[in-house]
Amino acid sequence: MLSRKQVSQITQYFNKQSRHNRHQRSNRSVLIALILSFIIFSCTHTSVSNVSSVTKVPNDDGVLKIWWDKGLNLEEDKALEQLVSHWQKQTGNKVKLSFYINDELPQKAQRAVLAGNQPDIMMSAGGERLLNPRFAWEGKLADVSDVIEPVKNLYPKQILQAVHFYNKTTKKRSYYAVPIHQATIHIFYWRALLSQVGRAENDIPQDWDGFWEFWKQVQHDLHQQKKEIYGLGLPYSIGSSDTYYFLEQLLEAYDVQILDSEGKLTVDEPQLKQKIAKILDWYAKFYQQGYVPSDAIKWLNPDNNRSLLNRKVMMTPNATLSIPCAVRHDTDTYYHKLGILKFPKKPNGKPMRYIFTSRQAVLFAESKNQQKAKSFLAYLIQPEIIGNYLKAAGGCSLPVIESVWKDPFWRDPSDPHISTAAQTLMASPTRPFYSVQNPAYSVVLDENVWGKALNRIIVDGISPEQAADEAIAHIQEIFDKWQ
Repeated sequence: MLSRKQVSQITQYFNKQSRHNRHQRSNRSVLIALILSFIIFSCTHTSVSNVSSVTKVPNDDGVLKIWWDKGLNLEEDKALEQLVSHWQKQTGNKVKLSFYINDELPQKAQRAVLAGNQPDIMMSAGGERLLNPRFAWEGKLADVSDVIEPVKNLYPKQILQAVHFYNKTTKKRSYYAVPIHQATIHIFYWRALLSQVGRAENDIPQDWDGFWEFWKQVQHDLHQQKKEIYGLGLPYSIGSSDTYYFLEQLLEAYDVQILDSEGKLTVDEPQLKQKIAKILDWYAKFYQQGYVPSDAIKWLNPDNNRSLLNRKVMMTPNATLSIPCAVRHDTDTYYHKLGILKFPKKPNGKPMRYIFTSRQAVLFAESKNQQKAKSFLAYLIQPEIIGNYLKAAGGCSLPVIESVWKDPFWRDPSDPHISTAAQTLMASPTRPFYSVQNPAYSVVLDENVWGKALNRIIVDGISPEQAADEAIAHIQEIFDKWQ
């Protein structure tokens, strides 16, 4: 991973070169932006963590310990450091703020809970669907209703639902997390490459079958121009959460409801099994027919982003704004060359309902700084505070508080990525992951049951029907252990 000093040296070098070669300036600006974007991804996905310099104290007694995901860019981390610093000055409290990459923090948190060495507060990507429902179920999280209730009317119903977990000890649901920001899945693609085959965004069909066939045809057109670019950048790896996220969205598209309103499994219904087999077959064929890079079966979370940024693929679905945020400082690419799309209509012609993630801060039940932690969380979610923080972070994460959406920053049509994502979350039907209803489903996601089913079809050559049967049996086995 390169240091900020090294980043500066690289930038200075290219600036110096561009003064001697003015006619190459535009090409070098794109190269700089791509180098910076890869550095950002490296910073986000390496195994290195860092402790913020917000407070350096030799004695941790009474110091509020916060573990937080590294942001999608450097501005996001800096914005949180400044927010924490302001709170320290206001209250006189001290904070030890540590950043960790999002692939590292879930494992670190689970080890810390087992060892009884957890922080006071944690915000982890994936926590809302993998960790928090289970921690709440097991009584590992503190009830934060006294933080939520005074501002409950500021949140949409579905956001509150996403932090309302069941505790098996109290045998009731309560608020065990504080929502910070949210995101949902979109399609990112290259406008510039599309224009090279004589097509534009208006040509992209909005019906389900037409939409996906369009990208297959674009690949054929590019190959005729001797451009070895794949039409689809879909994830197939067991090691990537993007794989199960996209599969969950496909299940939603085909109206496959895995859990009923009470959080009970419905997968033993024959019609549902047939639909799941159909979806797995539909998805696997893109890979089998060569419309996806062959290494997509080994991709980790950053790899679909990199494949798009390297122009190896025409489009890719992604559950955050990490792709546009990576090229945000290259204004031509951000505003003109890179496009964002909502999903097409469902196969039945109805509007898509989106699965959203609500990034959440949790307070551990064993924390010795309960009141300090709740004071910080209450400060953080004040509309003006959280709104300014998200804007300072570059708009890479979207608000959860309704009044914050009123800021023109989020609705500015000149910013295609933020405004499209904001409009999707504000105007489209949404739902959280099933793990909110039943923590057993967090294990289904964690074990990437759908990714394993795809691999059984693609690698082992079994039928989609058999893969569906195995996946359903595995899910039932997981749920049986959680009874």
